[in-house]
Amino acid sequence: MATTLETVTVRGKELPFIFEESKQLPIVSFHIIFNNRGHLADGNLSGLSNISSSILNEGTKEDGTDFSEFLDEKAIQLSASSANETFSISLDSLKENFPRGIELLGKLLKSPNLTEETLERIKGRVLGAILQRKSNFDYIANLKLQEAIYGGTPYETQKTGTEETLPKIALSDVERFLQETIVFENAIPIIGGDLNLSEAKEILQTVFENIPNGEKSEDFESFQFSKERKDQTVFEDTKQAYIYFASPLNLAHNSPEKYKMRIASFILGSSGFGSRLMEEIRVKRGFAYSVSSSFTANKSRSFLHGHLQTKIENLEEARKVLTDLIADFVKNGATADELEKAKKFVLGSEPLRNETLSQRVWRSYNNFYNGFDLDHHNSELEKIANLDLKTLNQFIASHPEILDFTFSILTKKQ
Repeated sequence: MATTLETVTVRGKELPFIFEESKQLPIVSFHIIFNNRGHLADGNLSGLSNISSSILNEGTKEDGTDFSEFLDEKAIQLSASSANETFSISLDSLKENFPRGIELLGKLLKSPNLTEETLERIKGRVLGAILQRKSNFDYIANLKLQEAIYGGTPYETQKTGTEETLPKIALSDVERFLQETIVFENAIPIIGGDLNLSEAKEILQTVFENIPNGEKSEDFESFQFSKERKDQTVFEDTKQAYIYFASPLNLAHNSPEKYKMRIASFILGSSGFGSRLMEEIRVKRGFAYSVSSSFTANKSRSFLHGHLQTKIENLEEARKVLTDLIADFVKNGATADELEKAKKFVLGSEPLRNETLSQRVWRSYNNFYNGFDLDHHNSELEKIANLDLKTLNQFIASHPEILDFTFSILTKKQ
């Protein structure tokens, strides 16, 4: 069956949800996404959403870590996670064990393991991971780039938080975050698998009896690049140079032109070997060990971003070739051969992006989240199939703002 948008009545309120019945395997997959929550809702306590989701992965206050054993006994997967714009809880199991999974989810929602001991253990674990990443030069270069382009916004830090913010997170902050996040008004459930619509509605009515009403979180603003941004250079004892770059992209998350962006991104640098950047910088000139770029257009930000690694002595020449190639891409566009190869790959690989239940329902959710019909990807594929070179190149030429680069470079001091 196709994925559909349905509604169920809970406590007199209509709750929309995404549903797909699939008899391929005897499994049920259930997710609750809380919109406009996540890293961007951290406020001044970067890492709060990540810590809060980690708390939910530590079982209940009564059962503690024994809670995970209850899950393992029935091969139930129950977890929480935080992204930039959303916070989610997921439950997957065999159909025969799903009622037990719902029971355990109810216990977790009623009494998460909100204790000082649990909080300090999680904070210590996250701080340890942050300290380990200090020796990862890709991480450092990218972090400095985000600080430069999104200074003064939540995007200037990673969602895991910082050495400065994590110690400030108190148990009361986590309790407040979860209370403001896990409310009926923020929720969009996804449920699919070996069950019919009436069974799905019954499950939702049971689960949402444990999810209170509350204030709906406001939509996040679209964050723009900092007007004070400057190129960043970091010196480390490294054998190669790391070049991270970004530039603004004036394209809304729900733009009808996103299918053109997808093809332009594929041709320029997101398709690996065969992309223009890879062919010109690595294959023809041998300047890079790796190089890629990608266009992103989300609700909260739109930009071109990418990176390459090269020999230290090739740093400046490689950067010049990179910027010249993207400037030529804006000026002269793609070639007919590049367009045909991109269309062939995107259209030909479509079945691989649509073969599992998880892929289908999450794609439908993303369409819904961005304000499109659930099957928007199908109309987008039709537009890609009919995309001609003139139309694509007009789109590329209409975005000269992607030439306004900001660089973050990690290299060795000479």
